[in-house]
Amino acid sequence: MTTLTTTPLAPLLDRLFDEADAASAETEAAVADLSDEARTRLMRSKTDYRDLYGRLKNAPLAVSRETGTLLYMLARSSRARTIVEFGTSFGISTLHLAAALRDNGGGRLITSEFEPSKVARACDNLTAGGLSDLVEIREGDALRTLSVDLPDTIDLLLLDGAKALYPEILSLVESRLRPGALIVADNADDSPNYLARMRASVGGYLSTPFGEDVELSMRIGAC
Repeated sequence: MTTLTTTPLAPLLDRLFDEADAASAETEAAVADLSDEARTRLMRSKTDYRDLYGRLKNAPLAVSRETGTLLYMLARSSRARTIVEFGTSFGISTLHLAAALRDNGGGRLITSEFEPSKVARACDNLTAGGLSDLVEIREGDALRTLSVDLPDTIDLLLLDGAKALYPEILSLVESRLRPGALIVADNADDSPNYLARMRASVGGYLSTPFGEDVELSMRIGAC
């Protein structure tokens, strides 16, 4: 038995995933007027990405069920105690990671979200899941909120916010990633600069695609 598979978290996650699935048509409609090229440009732009995410401020933007399970497994198997997450949204990935912390005996998860309404939703979900005591949600621009007061050592980093910022967020926390720390980047194909950095032979990481939309990396030391 695990926190992930028992009440109150298991039924809560089932509901949240069902709601995310139901909202997919609405999410697609919010960007229907954009061409594929325009979406890609906004996704990868360091200056214009807020235009895209502004259209999606009411969308769950959740990880898949499979990725959620993967996050729990990675955090549990690595015995993570300190986790940083970029991109809370409604807190589905946060719940998986916090469940792993609970089953690891405790810890601290710091996550960042710039949309206030999503912060409120995530807080409600964490309370409903009985995991709010393990999580600190920092509201605002992650380039500021994740630049201060981080744990001395970070065991796992999840990147699931604006794809254009993946390299910058990594730079903020990189010096605190312990050797063997895991970095999970969702939809990393939309951040080519990040992928190039993680896959460079002298970059200090081992990195590989995992599943359909995840880049899984491990910190092996300073370059």
